[in-house]
Amino acid sequence: MTGKIGRILGAGLVLAAVLAAQSGSGSPLSFQIGGMQFTPGGFMDFTAMYRSTAVGSGIGTNFAAIPYNDVAAGRLSEFRESAQNSRLALQVSGSKDGADLTGYLEADFLGNAPANVAVSSNSNTLRMRVYFLDALYGKWEVLAGQDWSLLTPNRVGLSPMPANIFFSDAMDTNYQLGLTWARQPQLRVLFHASPQFTAGLSIEQGEPYIGGSAGAAPATLPGGASGPYAGQFNNGGSNLSAPGFTPDFILKAAYDSQPNGDGLHLEVAGLESEFRALNPATGVVDHTAGGGIAADGALMVAPGLRLIANTFWGDGGGRYLFGIAPDVVVRQNGTVSPLRTTSAILGFEDQINPGYLFYGYYGGIYIHPNFDLSGATPVGYGYPGAPASMNRSLQEATLGITHTFWKSNNYGSLALITQASYVTRSPFAVAAGAPRNAHTGMAFADLRYTLP
Repeated sequence: MTGKIGRILGAGLVLAAVLAAQSGSGSPLSFQIGGMQFTPGGFMDFTAMYRSTAVGSGIGTNFAAIPYNDVAAGRLSEFRESAQNSRLALQVSGSKDGADLTGYLEADFLGNAPANVAVSSNSNTLRMRVYFLDALYGKWEVLAGQDWSLLTPNRVGLSPMPANIFFSDAMDTNYQLGLTWARQPQLRVLFHASPQFTAGLSIEQGEPYIGGSAGAAPATLPGGASGPYAGQFNNGGSNLSAPGFTPDFILKAAYDSQPNGDGLHLEVAGLESEFRALNPATGVVDHTAGGGIAADGALMVAPGLRLIANTFWGDGGGRYLFGIAPDVVVRQNGTVSPLRTTSAILGFEDQINPGYLFYGYYGGIYIHPNFDLSGATPVGYGYPGAPASMNRSLQEATLGITHTFWKSNNYGSLALITQASYVTRSPFAVAAGAPRNAHTGMAFADLRYTLP
């Protein structure tokens, strides 16, 4: 699949360059085939990153696994250089029978890497980020493919395009703690009631998630990690082996005082998920529903200055918080119980002039305990004496500056993106003499050339 994506994007870029050279225009890098307009895009990133502790996750921070200072990684710093976040994109657009059609493909080099990736060749793996077809007909819009979840905050309306989605301006490729997000397969239907109001339903890939991804600890299951429930849930390393049940259903409505997003943006979303587990002792399948509510907003309070607030509260929505928290736990009797999580981001973005963007965010995630002590050993998440890898709360403060050296319709743009962050994580249980929390300071500097 990655080879096919690379060949498609490579052919598109070569053809664009040839046609541009023939026309003498040089830019923009778009060309027409039949009735469709093809526009290659993307950027080259060179990133330098420093952390005061050795998180060991590359340029995307493993927030849930910040090391404590009683281990070597917690007392050693790390420095990395990488071009992994460089991106390739292709947009195909046109009109047919009154419908505006848009196909969009985006890939980067942050895919699964071989164990020796940093030894010699640094051959980072191409991966699909988003790949979808969107059709707008009158007031109705339909999208099919892989995109950012509709639960992810928007900047403008309910637009599926990455530029109109809020995942922060942070350079960290795992974004900002407190963000609610996923990129996953979906079928989305939107209704544009007016230029100000949009509402929609997205039917997205569901997953029975028990924790274990992104450095997070999984919930303790009856019978343990090799017991009868282990294969029924995704533990962050299960690939596609956990049996899915139903898709996730996400409803969302948005209001924009100005269609271009320069005024007030408000949105509210609801999540509904389904989970199940088979009790091997009784043969009974237990079902439970999870859900959550997100409320997000942004307000342009002065020219170029935007204030941002995003919140999420839910039972069974931990997968949408970087996978840091489980969606559910399983009790001793085989019943499935959703785990409650809350998250929030407060921040600002200030484009003080075309050359400088200042941004700052403060975000966090809080995980509520859910456990069962009725058996010989505790099960669930956050129980007394739980391992230090079971997080109760995580917080991050971030400040950054993006300086655009130059920007041209013919030659693209060149910018320096900087970020400084401080992250803390606190466990449910602290053993005698053990650290009460883990923390790290981070700095990123990224030189980015963006295609016109």
